[in-house]
Amino acid sequence: MEISGPWRRAASGAGLLAADGSIAATIFAEMSALAIKTGAINLGQGFPDEDGPAEVLEAAAEAIRAGINQYPPGTGIPQLRNAVAEHQRRFYGLDYNPDREVLITAGATEALAATVLALVEPGDEVVTFEPFYDEYGALIGLAGGRHVPVTLQAPDFAPDLDQLSRAVTDKTKIIIVNNPHNPTGATFDDETLRTIVELANRHDAYIVTDEVYEHLRFETPHTPIASFDGASDRTISISSGGKTFSTTGWKIGWITARPALITAILAVKQFLTYVNGAPFQPAMAVGLALPDSFFTGIAETLKAKRDLLSAGLRSAGFEVFPSRGSYFLVADVSPLGFPDAVEFCRQLPDRAGVVAIPLSAFYTEANRGQARSLVRFAFCKREEVLERAAEQLARLSAR
Repeated sequence: MEISGPWRRAASGAGLLAADGSIAATIFAEMSALAIKTGAINLGQGFPDEDGPAEVLEAAAEAIRAGINQYPPGTGIPQLRNAVAEHQRRFYGLDYNPDREVLITAGATEALAATVLALVEPGDEVVTFEPFYDEYGALIGLAGGRHVPVTLQAPDFAPDLDQLSRAVTDKTKIIIVNNPHNPTGATFDDETLRTIVELANRHDAYIVTDEVYEHLRFETPHTPIASFDGASDRTISISSGGKTFSTTGWKIGWITARPALITAILAVKQFLTYVNGAPFQPAMAVGLALPDSFFTGIAETLKAKRDLLSAGLRSAGFEVFPSRGSYFLVADVSPLGFPDAVEFCRQLPDRAGVVAIPLSAFYTEANRGQARSLVRFAFCKREEVLERAAEQLARLSAR
């Protein structure tokens, strides 16, 4: 199947085009198929294998029984918009009007799509940090924008602020900030965030944040970029409940931003999914109101899983890089004698019964060589699954 026009730009940005212009299978689809075919433990995809808090699940079931099964309001139900505004105030001291500055979306994915399509005109530049969540490249291509990546370097995956300063120009329309960062597990320090705000103000750019892992930080608390001086009026903050409440299939996300920005984004959003998840919206409001102990507890639990998998990978001979947040960690396979992570991942299900993703899948084509031997593993799984994966990965060092 050949594609053209804006869809071709989007597919190209997402790395979906083969040399002949047809749609190529992504490495994500290939690895998922290998997991099913071989019965391997899938540490490639970032979804939990445990349900979220019982009170949140019961609230959804109760909403279904109560007949909340039709279209919700286009901006989201008032209960959830109020809960999002209260969440921002409770955790970060940020004040948003729930009726004018909060928008409920079909997960963070739709929030990002509506935002980029609303703000980016053909020829506008969009700066991202590379490696990046693959949707970013596709959306920039679909909008006709020019993707300007700032490459993060192992082992810490911290941005070079001089490179960032060169990347942001008067042509920059958006700087996308994913913090905590997928796929590396990095978190950005205050100096980096302040620099982004300064550059956005200097060049009149918007800041779009992807903060879906905001409550899954292991060493330091999350500080949203919208809380920095000079950021609030030009920042579109995006998050969702899927990662926090282990409900990735519900697809309930939200945006907080100034009224004019919400209005512009809503004008696009209404032609995407229109609305979604009616019975899940009140359930998400219940989740956002859970006590502080829940939010600290999920981070502590995930940190222990990170440590478990990290130890297993090191025992198997990998070099493991720091992960300070998210579901993911990055490891180098070259100490095992594999210079090519793509080929390593294709062999891993048969060699160790585990599936992972080569980090190069998250880079622009020109820069994939920088991640040639790097692999992403997801540790958002049950402890017994991670223990079994570590045992199976130990076979690699025994060969």
